[in-house]
Amino acid sequence: MLILVTGGAASGKSVHAERLLCEAAPRGERLYVAAMQPFGEAAQRRIARHRELRKGKGFETAERYTGLAQFIPPRRFEGILLECLSNLLANEMFSPDGAGEAAAGAVMDGVSALEAHCGTLVAVTNEIFLDGVAYPEETARYIRALAEVNRALAGRADAVYESVCGILCQIKG
Repeated sequence: MLILVTGGAASGKSVHAERLLCEAAPRGERLYVAAMQPFGEAAQRRIARHRELRKGKGFETAERYTGLAQFIPPRRFEGILLECLSNLLANEMFSPDGAGEAAAGAVMDGVSALEAHCGTLVAVTNEIFLDGVAYPEETARYIRALAEVNRALAGRADAVYESVCGILCQIKG
């Protein structure tokens, strides 16, 4: 089963995604795949906050910034939480180790690979498309690629949720 959770920055999507995964994987065989690279103090604070949220919930953690399709989890898990697609895509697009122009495909291949190693995959992504700001071409390319990934995953997901001001709204499934 694939569940996609989206929402704006600090909308509560991580808390909702963890709850959805814990409900779908009640025995506690859970893997958290973290894609945020710990660049800078702000990123380190967010990572620490997410670790605190997961504490005591039976998650193992794997950090994977690029090449998700080549990642082989140590065993099959009841549930995997991938956080988050927007970080993973940025890493694939802009990191020297990333897939560059093939970034969206690399992310999609990575999601498919994770699905093969679990009963339920919950993937978190971001809504960054509504501000109406004209961005430089490199940023616009990233936004288009994230929209492509989000559309494709929403189309094949069993359930799609959006977190709006901390309220979880079911969109599909």
